[in-house]
Amino acid sequence: MKKIQLEILGLSSSQSQSGSFALILGEKTGNRRLPIIIGMFEAQSIAIQIEKISPNRPLTHDLFKSFAEHVHVAIIEVMISDLKEGVFYSKIVCSDGATTFEIDARPSDAIAIGLRFGVPIFTVESVLSEAGIILSDLDENAEDASDDDDEDDDDEDNSGTPASAPSPRDPSGQVSLDELTKMLAQALEKEDYEKAAKIRDELNKRNG
Repeated sequence: MKKIQLEILGLSSSQSQSGSFALILGEKTGNRRLPIIIGMFEAQSIAIQIEKISPNRPLTHDLFKSFAEHVHVAIIEVMISDLKEGVFYSKIVCSDGATTFEIDARPSDAIAIGLRFGVPIFTVESVLSEAGIILSDLDENAEDASDDDDEDDDDEDNSGTPASAPSPRDPSGQVSLDELTKMLAQALEKEDYEKAAKIRDELNKRNG
Protein backbone atom coordinates (compact mmCIF):
# COMPACT_ATOMS: atom_id res chain seq x y z
CA MET A 1 0.00 0.00 0.00
CA LYS A 2 1.50 3.30 -1.11
CA LYS A 3 2.11 5.83 1.65
CA ILE A 4 1.50 9.54 1.08
CA GLN A 5 3.49 11.94 3.22
CA LEU A 6 1.67 14.83 4.87
CA GLU A 7 2.76 18.08 6.48
CA ILE A 8 1.03 20.35 8.96
CA LEU A 9 -0.30 23.46 7.21
CA GLY A 10 -2.33 25.10 9.91
CA LEU A 11 -4.26 24.90 13.17
CA SER A 12 -7.29 27.05 13.85
CA SER A 13 -10.49 27.18 15.89
CA SER A 14 -13.20 25.02 14.41
CA GLN A 15 -16.15 26.99 13.06
CA SER A 16 -18.40 23.93 13.18
CA GLN A 17 -17.68 22.58 16.67
CA SER A 18 -17.30 24.86 19.68
CA GLY A 19 -14.19 24.16 21.75
CA SER A 20 -12.59 22.15 18.96
CA PHE A 21 -9.82 22.95 16.50
CA ALA A 22 -9.21 22.15 12.86
CA LEU A 23 -5.81 20.64 12.10
CA ILE A 24 -5.05 21.06 8.41
CA LEU A 25 -2.68 18.54 6.84
CA GLY A 26 -1.56 18.66 3.23
CA GLU A 27 0.13 16.39 0.73
CA LYS A 28 3.82 17.16 0.63
CA THR A 29 3.88 16.62 -3.14
CA GLY A 30 0.27 17.39 -4.06
CA ASN A 31 -2.57 19.86 -3.65
CA ARG A 32 -4.98 17.89 -1.47
CA ARG A 33 -5.74 19.01 2.07
CA LEU A 34 -6.89 16.79 4.93
CA PRO A 35 -8.75 18.66 7.71
CA ILE A 36 -9.12 16.82 11.02
CA ILE A 37 -11.16 18.12 13.96
CA ILE A 38 -9.27 17.70 17.25
CA GLY A 39 -9.77 18.63 20.89
CA MET A 40 -8.44 21.67 22.72
CA PHE A 41 -5.81 19.80 24.75
CA GLU A 42 -4.36 18.05 21.70
CA ALA A 43 -4.39 21.31 19.74
CA GLN A 44 -2.47 23.03 22.54
CA SER A 45 0.03 20.17 22.69
CA ILE A 46 0.62 20.33 18.93
CA ALA A 47 0.85 24.12 18.94
CA ILE A 48 3.46 24.41 21.68
CA GLN A 49 5.61 21.80 19.95
CA ILE A 50 5.39 23.65 16.63
CA GLU A 51 6.26 26.89 18.43
CA LYS A 52 9.15 25.16 20.29
CA ILE A 53 7.89 26.24 23.70
CA SER A 54 8.93 24.24 26.75
CA PRO A 55 6.15 24.03 29.36
CA ASN A 56 7.05 24.17 33.04
CA ARG A 57 5.49 20.74 33.55
CA PRO A 58 5.54 17.93 30.98
CA LEU A 59 2.33 17.40 29.06
CA THR A 60 1.03 13.88 28.45
CA HIS A 61 2.76 13.66 25.06
CA ASP A 62 6.06 14.83 26.60
CA LEU A 63 5.65 12.10 29.22
CA PHE A 64 5.15 9.52 26.47
CA LYS A 65 8.36 10.67 24.80
CA SER A 66 10.37 10.48 28.03
CA PHE A 67 9.00 7.03 28.80
CA ALA A 68 9.73 5.72 25.28
CA GLU A 69 13.29 7.03 25.43
CA HIS A 70 13.89 5.43 28.83
CA VAL A 71 12.78 2.00 27.62
CA HIS A 72 14.73 2.48 24.36
CA VAL A 73 11.75 2.56 22.02
CA ALA A 74 12.06 4.74 18.93
CA ILE A 75 9.15 6.22 16.98
CA ILE A 76 9.58 5.67 13.24
CA GLU A 77 6.50 7.31 11.74
CA VAL A 78 2.87 8.25 12.22
CA MET A 79 0.28 6.72 9.89
CA ILE A 80 -3.31 7.98 9.48
CA SER A 81 -4.50 4.57 8.37
CA ASP A 82 -8.27 4.57 8.01
CA LEU A 83 -11.50 6.54 7.97
CA LYS A 84 -14.70 4.86 9.14
CA GLU A 85 -18.04 6.65 9.46
CA GLY A 86 -16.29 10.01 9.62
CA VAL A 87 -13.79 8.93 12.29
CA PHE A 88 -10.05 8.90 11.53
CA TYR A 89 -7.84 6.10 12.80
CA SER A 90 -4.07 6.18 13.08
CA LYS A 91 -1.08 4.17 14.21
CA ILE A 92 2.25 5.06 15.74
CA VAL A 93 4.95 2.86 14.22
CA CYS A 94 7.62 2.01 16.80
CA SER A 95 10.82 -0.02 17.05
CA ASP A 96 12.78 -1.39 19.99
CA GLY A 97 15.79 -2.12 17.80
CA ALA A 98 14.84 -5.75 17.27
CA THR A 99 11.21 -5.60 16.21
CA THR A 100 8.86 -3.06 14.68
CA PHE A 101 5.35 -2.75 16.08
CA GLU A 102 2.31 -0.47 15.84
CA ILE A 103 0.27 1.28 18.52
CA ASP A 104 -3.28 2.42 17.79
CA ALA A 105 -3.90 6.08 18.58
CA ARG A 106 -6.14 8.99 17.74
CA PRO A 107 -4.60 11.10 14.94
CA SER A 108 -4.29 14.12 17.25
CA ASP A 109 -2.31 12.15 19.84
CA ALA A 110 -0.24 10.39 17.19
CA ILE A 111 0.70 13.68 15.53
CA ALA A 112 1.48 15.40 18.86
CA ILE A 113 3.82 12.52 19.71
CA GLY A 114 5.26 12.31 16.20
CA LEU A 115 6.17 16.00 16.31
CA ARG A 116 8.16 15.45 19.49
CA PHE A 117 10.19 12.71 17.81
CA GLY A 118 10.52 14.61 14.52
CA VAL A 119 9.11 11.73 12.45
CA PRO A 120 7.13 11.95 9.20
CA ILE A 121 3.33 11.79 9.01
CA PHE A 122 1.77 9.52 6.38
CA THR A 123 -1.65 8.50 5.14
CA VAL A 124 -2.98 6.25 2.39
CA GLU A 125 -4.80 7.01 -0.86
CA SER A 126 -8.14 5.67 0.38
CA VAL A 127 -8.21 8.22 3.22
CA LEU A 128 -7.23 11.15 1.02
CA SER A 129 -9.68 10.11 -1.69
CA GLU A 130 -12.55 10.05 0.79
CA ALA A 131 -11.75 12.98 3.05
CA GLY A 132 -9.23 15.07 1.14
CA ILE A 133 -10.08 18.49 -0.25
CA ILE A 134 -8.49 19.51 -3.54
CA LEU A 135 -7.06 23.01 -3.43
CA SER A 136 -7.61 24.46 -6.89
CA ASP A 137 -5.61 27.26 -8.44
CA LEU A 138 -8.59 29.53 -7.83
CA ASP A 139 -8.58 28.74 -4.12
CA GLU A 140 -4.84 29.41 -3.94
CA ASN A 141 -5.27 32.82 -5.58
CA ALA A 142 -8.05 33.65 -3.14
CA GLU A 143 -5.84 32.70 -0.20
CA ASP A 144 -2.99 34.81 -1.54
CA ALA A 145 -5.29 37.79 -1.87
CA SER A 146 -6.56 37.27 1.68
CA ASP A 147 -2.98 37.09 2.99
CA ASP A 148 -2.13 40.35 1.24
CA ASP A 149 -5.15 42.04 2.81
CA ASP A 150 -4.16 40.80 6.26
CA GLU A 151 -0.63 42.13 5.80
CA ASP A 152 -2.00 45.52 4.78
CA ASP A 153 -4.23 45.59 7.85
CA ASP A 154 -1.26 44.79 10.07
CA ASP A 155 0.72 47.62 8.50
CA GLU A 156 -2.08 50.05 9.33
CA ASP A 157 -2.32 49.03 12.98
CA ASN A 158 -2.73 52.20 15.04
CA SER A 159 -0.23 51.11 17.66
CA GLY A 160 2.56 50.90 15.09
CA THR A 161 3.78 47.66 16.71
CA PRO A 162 3.71 44.12 15.31
CA ALA A 163 0.57 42.12 16.13
CA SER A 164 2.71 39.52 17.90
CA ALA A 165 4.31 42.05 20.25
CA PRO A 166 3.08 42.28 23.86
CA SER A 167 1.22 45.41 24.88
CA PRO A 168 3.60 48.19 25.99
CA ARG A 169 3.48 49.10 29.67
CA ASP A 170 5.07 52.54 29.61
CA PRO A 171 4.49 55.79 27.65
CA SER A 172 7.53 55.20 25.46
CA GLY A 173 5.88 52.10 23.98
CA GLN A 174 8.99 50.06 24.73
CA VAL A 175 9.08 47.07 27.06
CA SER A 176 12.49 46.20 28.46
CA LEU A 177 14.08 42.82 27.86
CA ASP A 178 13.92 42.11 31.61
CA GLU A 179 10.21 42.87 31.62
CA LEU A 180 9.64 40.67 28.58
CA THR A 181 11.51 37.84 30.26
CA LYS A 182 9.33 38.20 33.35
CA MET A 183 6.19 38.26 31.20
CA LEU A 184 7.36 35.09 29.45
CA ALA A 185 7.91 33.34 32.79
CA GLN A 186 4.46 34.43 34.01
CA ALA A 187 2.78 33.20 30.82
CA LEU A 188 4.50 29.82 31.10
CA GLU A 189 3.57 29.56 34.77
CA LYS A 190 -0.08 30.17 33.86
CA GLU A 191 0.31 27.77 30.90
CA ASP A 192 -0.85 30.51 28.51
CA TYR A 193 1.20 29.15 25.63
CA GLU A 194 -0.30 31.41 22.97
CA LYS A 195 0.83 34.52 24.86
CA ALA A 196 4.18 32.87 25.61
CA ALA A 197 4.77 32.28 21.90
CA LYS A 198 4.11 35.95 21.11
CA ILE A 199 6.47 37.14 23.84
CA ARG A 200 9.13 34.65 22.73
CA ASP A 201 8.88 35.96 19.16
CA GLU A 202 9.36 39.53 20.40
CA LEU A 203 12.41 38.49 22.44
CA ASN A 204 13.88 36.78 19.38
CA LYS A 205 13.40 39.98 17.36
CA ARG A 206 15.12 42.06 20.05
CA ASN A 207 18.03 39.66 20.32
CA GLY A 208 18.39 39.69 16.53
